[in-house]
Amino acid sequence: MYMSKKDVFFQKMDELGLALTYDDVRLRTSYSESMPDDVSLSTRFSRRVPLKMPLVSAAMDTVTTSKLAIEMANLGGLGIIHRNFSPKEQAKEVATVKLYLNGIVDTPICVRDTDTIESILRRRDEKGYTFHSFPVIDAQGKLVGIITKNDFEFCDDARKTAREVMASNLVLVGSRVGSEDAYAIMKKNKKKVLPVVKNSGEVDGMYTFKDLKRLFSPGITNYNVDERNQLRVGAAIGVGNDALERASLLLEKRVDVLVIDTAHGDSKKVIDTVKQLKGIYGDKVDIVAGNVSEAASTEHLIAAGADGIKVGQGPGSICTTRIIAGIGSPQVSAVYACARIASVHGVPVCADGGVKYSGDIPIAIGAGASSVMLGSMLAGTEEAPGDLVFFEGRQWKQYRGMGSLGAMEANKSSRTRYGQADVERKNDLVPEGVEGLVPYKGSVRNVLVQYLGGLRRGMGYTGTTTIQELQDRADFIRLSPAGSAESHPHDVKITKESPNYNI
Repeated sequence: MYMSKKDVFFQKMDELGLALTYDDVRLRTSYSESMPDDVSLSTRFSRRVPLKMPLVSAAMDTVTTSKLAIEMANLGGLGIIHRNFSPKEQAKEVATVKLYLNGIVDTPICVRDTDTIESILRRRDEKGYTFHSFPVIDAQGKLVGIITKNDFEFCDDARKTAREVMASNLVLVGSRVGSEDAYAIMKKNKKKVLPVVKNSGEVDGMYTFKDLKRLFSPGITNYNVDERNQLRVGAAIGVGNDALERASLLLEKRVDVLVIDTAHGDSKKVIDTVKQLKGIYGDKVDIVAGNVSEAASTEHLIAAGADGIKVGQGPGSICTTRIIAGIGSPQVSAVYACARIASVHGVPVCADGGVKYSGDIPIAIGAGASSVMLGSMLAGTEEAPGDLVFFEGRQWKQYRGMGSLGAMEANKSSRTRYGQADVERKNDLVPEGVEGLVPYKGSVRNVLVQYLGGLRRGMGYTGTTTIQELQDRADFIRLSPAGSAESHPHDVKITKESPNYNI
């Protein structure tokens, strides 16, 4: 059996009884003809969910809500909405992401021609709609006009009806017209809204110029969108009936991937839930399951039907599982062991936890991960939901583990994740995480420039031009404690922080 340099390295470590994490290893450099900015970062999160860059935000209540998920997908990655929301609230968060960027609005909100402007605006406020364009239909449900933001603004009497205010000189298309053709028609006719109608005259969808322009403007290629040109988004679920309820609601909102998010993925409840979901939905939605850290566990989940594996038991900065429970494998060795098995089945692995610096990302991918999940590295961004606090002369954001006492007290989903769903008394809870502060970092866009810049440079140093090449050709060396210390700035007092390095 062929063994790569990476295989030989990890086999030798295994024979020595050693398991390694990010600070223990580095990648060997190699002859290179590639420039960092010329490499491709395209990869997969699961069998059928692509990424344009290999970073995914963690399903944590101080990391990923719709705001961060939108920006992650805008930049080519993916956000996983946490499950400390109620099922309906979580589905609403997914819908917010999916509706942010529309190639086509499948079911536009219509108003009657007899509705007053006052009633339409009141309904818009009550429902929390963020859009201003509404198709206007008659009593038979036929399209008779469009009312837009301009019509609302220039209306001098809110008692007027939609028919009195609407635009009726419409350009219409049928359902066979695709997004690119619709964009061309809108530019030619200078229309910001393009209704899609059936032969019977009923509304069958609607294109908006703002979204199509964002999709098709030259140089705009990073959006991670589905076949409908809507941003991709994932959502975390648990096990059992709650998982089935959430899955049903989430799929109504066109979620792209479901992540069974537990502390111990190699368990009967997780495996049974994977089988149930695949039995109900088949290939309609990908199921990523975790977390695991052993090759055998990966085999069990793939055999049950998992389309992706999440690897990491205890490596996170706010996770205490390894100390409290005495289990878990250091992350780089865990990723290698799980990815080696998963690759045989064509199933991608996501390295979840333990990343402290951008240089850890190429190490995780070199070990076999197709994507890397970030928690603390994103918790300090503007788009993360944690509260901003001022402490010791600087700005911070609150960050907590989903197994922290605060998270477990606040929500049953956190207790369920750690097998304590039925524990009611605070003193009976056994936390597997802590709460703390992380430095405020500004916008996620600026932060990801640094993280992806580190990955690109790692690929340049190793002579690899794609994620697959980095996985195939990675060659590791083990560091001594002195070698690890030497890797960091030393013998100086840092007087100005770098945007991609902190102590």
